[in-house]
Amino acid sequence: MLRALLASSRPLLARLRIPTLPHIHKFTPAISLPTNAIPSTARGMKVRSSVKVMCDGCSVVKRKGRVYVVCSKNPKHKQVCN
Repeated sequence: MLRALLASSRPLLARLRIPTLPHIHKFTPAISLPTNAIPSTARGMKVRSSVKVMCDGCSVVKRKGRVYVVCSKNPKHKQVCN
């Protein structure tokens, strides 16, 4: 009896199970930062007081008064000396 009562109290659209189109949500960030506010050189790099070559693909480079390690084989090996 309880099932019959619950089935009759459901809305008509829920009983019909009409297929709906997938919703497309556009992502809008709450806060927009200018692109120059985030430094692109430090993103994804390990910042260390002493940099070390980790594999044979790593190479030490001096740019802008800093010492960098860039790796052609593994991007996780990128380092910058502060």
